[in-house]
Amino acid sequence: MKLQRMNRRALTLGALAVSGALALTACGSDDNGGSSSSSSSSAANASSANCGTAKKGQQLLADGSSAQKNAIDAWVKAFSQACGVQINYKGGGSGAGVTSFNQGQLAFAGSDSALKPEEVTASKKVCSGGQGIDLPMVGGPIALGYNVPGVDNLVLDAPTLAKIFDSKITKWNDAAIKKLNPSATLPDLKIQAFHRSDESGTTDNFTKYLIATTPANWKYSGGKAWQAKGGQSAAGSAGVAQQVKATSGAIGYFELSYVGDGVKPVSINTGASAPVAPSTDSATKDIADAKIVGTGSDLKLQLNYNTKAEGAYPITLVTYEIVCDKGNKADTLPATKAFLTYIASEEGQKVLSTIDYAPIPDAIITKVRSTIASIS
Repeated sequence: MKLQRMNRRALTLGALAVSGALALTACGSDDNGGSSSSSSSSAANASSANCGTAKKGQQLLADGSSAQKNAIDAWVKAFSQACGVQINYKGGGSGAGVTSFNQGQLAFAGSDSALKPEEVTASKKVCSGGQGIDLPMVGGPIALGYNVPGVDNLVLDAPTLAKIFDSKITKWNDAAIKKLNPSATLPDLKIQAFHRSDESGTTDNFTKYLIATTPANWKYSGGKAWQAKGGQSAAGSAGVAQQVKATSGAIGYFELSYVGDGVKPVSINTGASAPVAPSTDSATKDIADAKIVGTGSDLKLQLNYNTKAEGAYPITLVTYEIVCDKGNKADTLPATKAFLTYIASEEGQKVLSTIDYAPIPDAIITKVRSTIASIS
């Protein structure tokens, strides 16, 4: 991203850190939505309650989804300033996060895909008397970002996207792309399709969309690892976005927060009356239609990738925070629980829409808050 955008984001995160810290010190309990008090003693008590029994100077190690890293960074700034807890979130990809969590190396992990049955089984070895559970915390669209000179408002649909990422459509002036963009001047330029080199929940969700909407054109089984032939790869959402920005004719998939100067988002023809661009609002319309399909304390969601609702963006992901329902390490549990309580709070969720993410709808996040309160 250009320096201007980086500086703008830095200023935004700095402002969020201050406002988030004020929210932590000024509001009542996040679990019950209590109102703030005007007295300084009440504010101090609220701060103590929000930070729980987390010890100042404590360090938490976390890893996982790079899709949510910009959100985690904003939350960490606010929480650390208010509570004095240091959180190191690596953002090395969903696969790396789940693996490290199940090896007992992390306080919590982030993943754009819910735990698989075998991963739940593995988690029981580190969650004494319990297991790993999925807490939906960050929503947002998976943007298809492109860099095609002279083309400002590109529209694509599922079959065309599948053929592009499966190396079946190789030029930007292909007839299928022309049909979707009749007024655009499409160049005779080679398509450079970039995918993730690491295991990624973003890959999993993008390919789930292709499988659900155009199975005749996407015959791969899906998952966190990229399966199609051809194309080029880069590590992390930031890496893919950087390659798209630097490469004429490039297209790649990543979260909306990684779209910047020189990288434009594709609008998707879903079959609705008008193509839908990725945005926090259009993603929320899709996430609101999700169903909780997890059992017990697990809050795994089933998204509607095949939506044709007006204004609903279909390539949407939800990032989960993965934690033990029971058997969390005693030394990290207070700080982990306090941080999760903050990011699931009304104040924490409000941060998301300011940095190109979508807050989790009320009906779902209310259940997340209750679950966090019960972890031990």
